[in-house]
Amino acid sequence: MARINKLIRKAVECDLPNPKFAYLAPYYVQAKDIAWFYVKHYAGPLLEVGGKGNESELSITLPHNGAVIKLYGAENAERMRGLYFDGIVVDEAQGIARSVLTTIILPALADRLGWLDCSGTPRGWSNLLGELVKIAKNTPDQWFFQILRASETGIIPADELARQRSLMSENEYEQEFECSFDAAITGAVYGLQMGEALKSGRIGAVPYDPELPVDTLWDLGYDDSTALWFRQRARNENRLIGYYENSGKDIKHYCDYLAEKPWKTNYGKHYVPHDAANKLLAAGGRSIYQQMTQDHGLQNVQVIQATSQQNSIEALRKILAICWFDEIECEQGIEGARQYQFEWDDDKKTFRSKPLHNWASHPCDALEILGQIDRPLPETRQSEPMKGQTQMTIEQMIAVQRRKRLNNS
Repeated sequence: MARINKLIRKAVECDLPNPKFAYLAPYYVQAKDIAWFYVKHYAGPLLEVGGKGNESELSITLPHNGAVIKLYGAENAERMRGLYFDGIVVDEAQGIARSVLTTIILPALADRLGWLDCSGTPRGWSNLLGELVKIAKNTPDQWFFQILRASETGIIPADELARQRSLMSENEYEQEFECSFDAAITGAVYGLQMGEALKSGRIGAVPYDPELPVDTLWDLGYDDSTALWFRQRARNENRLIGYYENSGKDIKHYCDYLAEKPWKTNYGKHYVPHDAANKLLAAGGRSIYQQMTQDHGLQNVQVIQATSQQNSIEALRKILAICWFDEIECEQGIEGARQYQFEWDDDKKTFRSKPLHNWASHPCDALEILGQIDRPLPETRQSEPMKGQTQMTIEQMIAVQRRKRLNNS
């Protein structure tokens, strides 16, 4: 409601010719459900004195200056392309692609030096809302930034908050009511493990150690992104000191990137998935493995055998307990590990055992190699002899049984 009233007030006050303002939600029907009633309600006095409302276009026109306020959905944001706006409210920004901001919204505001107001509910950092929060924190002279936690505003009574908390998981409550960008994502594959890494201080500054070799962990993308992690192993610690991802590039690009890193002369092994050994028609029948080793001179390239996705997940979950992440150099990879989710079965109202394939798949597919190469060995215990018995070799046991048979015959 606050943002709807801001839109109306700014539209009333605007003295530029033909003012235009917009309210944008992830979906058009969502914009209608959230905002249209409030737009008509709070602009009611203006509509009564000559303003016009258009139900089919979800827009109103003010009587005194002709200012237009219109609702849009980001799934069809192209409708806004090429237009100018004096102000735009973006609601539920966590559900809107960053490209909508950079290719449509910002150019539309630039023409008239318009203002932008974004709000929403946290869903981790790797989305439009999370990125804008980071920008606002880093440039406070350019942005007004506010977090409204339910426990601090007093809008919702304390007893109701307590009731909600008892009915929700802790991460859901922290996300929905306390505006936590670090709360584990519901249905996240590695949410618990990454949450523990954050709480225990294993996500922070993890500098490169020149005394330790640097291994790489790869996920090869053909039609989508290729991802790789940089890992150092120190005693019982896996130190993730870097992450890189790109798309639409050939294998030469990534090999050249390896040669640009500070540790370019200190590589250990390069772990690639099983499909790196597949021969490619586009490469003249040569595999990625052959290109890496023969064309680009990579040493110690090791192809990891295929395993089930569930085995990969369980193996990495165990290994994550000894992983440390550099929060700056691995930012994109960390967020991918936090947001990697299982698919939702709408019919059964539960999560499937198969993860959702999206942008978060790439860093996780690469990181899961770590679970295969560093899989902990099971603890073994020597069986203790029963009381009254001594430990014997196999030969001694055979001899005892032979004597027993002779005595009984």
